[in-house]
Amino acid sequence: MALWRGSAYAGFLALAVGCVFLLEPELPGSALRSLWSSLCLGPRLPPGPVPEGRLAAAWDALIVRPVRRWRRVAVGVNACVDVVLSGVKLLQALGLSPGNGKDHSVLHSRNDLEEAFIHFMGKGAAAERFFSDKETFHDIAQVASEFPGAQHYVGGNAALIGQKFAANSDLKVLLCGPVGPKLHELLDDNVFVPPESLQEVDEFHLILEYQAGRWGQLKAPHANRFIFSHDLSNGAMNMLEVFVSSLEEFQPDLVVLSGLHMMEGQSKELQRKRLLEVVTSISDIPTGIPVHLELASMTNRELMSSIVHQQVFPAVTSLGLNEQELLFLTQSASGPHSSLSSWNGVPDVGMVSDILFWILKEHGRSKSRASDLTRIHFHTLVYHILATVDGHWANQLAAVAAGARVAGTQACATETIDTSRVSLRAPQEFMTSHSEAGSRIVLNPNKPVVEWHREGISFHFTPVLVCKDPIRTVGLGDAISAEGLFYSEVHPHY
Repeated sequence: MALWRGSAYAGFLALAVGCVFLLEPELPGSALRSLWSSLCLGPRLPPGPVPEGRLAAAWDALIVRPVRRWRRVAVGVNACVDVVLSGVKLLQALGLSPGNGKDHSVLHSRNDLEEAFIHFMGKGAAAERFFSDKETFHDIAQVASEFPGAQHYVGGNAALIGQKFAANSDLKVLLCGPVGPKLHELLDDNVFVPPESLQEVDEFHLILEYQAGRWGQLKAPHANRFIFSHDLSNGAMNMLEVFVSSLEEFQPDLVVLSGLHMMEGQSKELQRKRLLEVVTSISDIPTGIPVHLELASMTNRELMSSIVHQQVFPAVTSLGLNEQELLFLTQSASGPHSSLSSWNGVPDVGMVSDILFWILKEHGRSKSRASDLTRIHFHTLVYHILATVDGHWANQLAAVAAGARVAGTQACATETIDTSRVSLRAPQEFMTSHSEAGSRIVLNPNKPVVEWHREGISFHFTPVLVCKDPIRTVGLGDAISAEGLFYSEVHPHY
């Protein structure tokens, strides 16, 4: 009887609302929804917080400083001044228009610049290229620097990472790199630059940013940037020896190295020679001081393969890289999923996990291998993963969450996560592996860091709250790696 009565009530309510609609067809939809809500049986539940708000609150609870903290951080060796402006507006100012995109490993002309920019804008991907022609680059750089709205920032992975660390007043930061007068002026007062690193002229990098949207027939799926330069000081890693010689006096407890990608403009012979010198320099760093290597966009497979195989990976403790660099790495070294030509949209979590596992298993520390590599911090637009060899690192749950949080705040230029300006775009469920029987994970914003284990390697995954309308995309990867390291703790026996 109760069931019949409930059904009758429901039918009566539906009939009543239907009659109102027939009698008052112009009644606004909002009024009808309000009427239906007021007639519905049972208590009305208050709307819950949006997933972005729950996730941000969960991060804040998880992100705690480690017990043992870094006191002195040394960073080198690439530094420059970034000239940041709209890529579309610069190309228009140069008389270029959207045509067919084509990748070029090295840019030789304005036409190469146009084709490469269009190629990566169409993918919504970041890239960095060397411009071989000094005079043409100088002409383009002059137009860019004087362009209305062009802005000058600290640039170069090492300088950006140093700048991010320097925001913490309890850290002392050493930066070695080619530092000219403009860059020195832009650096935080907490960044110490040895006199040997100072030079009379700045190295300029042009950062062409683009937003998600159309330029003619070209459509960019995401906001991102295209970087190019004619940078010989950073290309030859001129400050490497200065960097290593400065460590003895500075006494760091963490070393961060970047700039290997800048060697792409050098001859193969010089690349090979310099890589051997890099390995020798790293080996001169006292045992027990972890060394983090930050990778960046590359196109030279032979150079990447040499970095992997010529003892660079085993000489460093930690790696930082994004999805483009990870895929290029596995292609260059014939790793898992190396037949994949490019990511199809969001990089598959299981595939990324397989490649990270392979790097640490093949090139990381083990009982049978004399390698220092025990940590990889991977970041892509919508999620991050921290992979570590068990027994060497602590506080990685907080570290991966902190790296993801700073991606949202820095892109939106806010102090804290503004939930109205970010969106949760990570896959709602995923497999942790495709090369073995992985687990299926369902994302829960209330518990945003997911952990899994595989043969002595731990993985920490967290989604990113992606800025809907980013103010600046340059240096996000460097900020993510710096923040992840800041919250990381290395075990004393390292």
